[in-house]
Amino acid sequence: MSKRGRSYRYVGPGELETAVRPGSGGHRIGSAADFGSWIDDRSAAELAEPFTFVIGTDGVLRLAPRRSEHVACAGGDRVLSAGEISFARESGRWTVGEVSNQSTGYCPDVTSWPAVAGALDDAEIGRPSGFTYGVVFRRCPRCQEHNIVREDDFVCVFCGGDLPEAWNVDARG
Repeated sequence: MSKRGRSYRYVGPGELETAVRPGSGGHRIGSAADFGSWIDDRSAAELAEPFTFVIGTDGVLRLAPRRSEHVACAGGDRVLSAGEISFARESGRWTVGEVSNQSTGYCPDVTSWPAVAGALDDAEIGRPSGFTYGVVFRRCPRCQEHNIVREDDFVCVFCGGDLPEAWNVDARG
């Protein structure tokens, strides 16, 4: 556990993890200047779509194009959170338009929000008070499949087993 919360290990398909190359990873956004330089280089088409993001265990935001895998954005490392994020200009400053923890590779809990908030605050990017779309991930104790819980229905879509109330995706931690 870091100062900003639990870290998450990659739990997605192994072939995506083995494809990660050293030195790869999303663009590191540790300050307002980092974000300003990065966002100024984005095209209108790129800005029209959400970006892939991770928060590294160092608490720093990393961004990559939307169709990037989270594990690649993280350089294969553990993360404090992961998901998708979009940005908008408001009153002359950049803010988060939408942000979710939608990452089936890391399956971070909605409780990972403080790490996201801290990284956005460090980069001086305006933000909401929480995920604009929070995804609840659970691993089925019976069949071991990862599930997205919808409408508070904690039942495995694969085998019908009960899903736990508490986050349990990574059995190894």
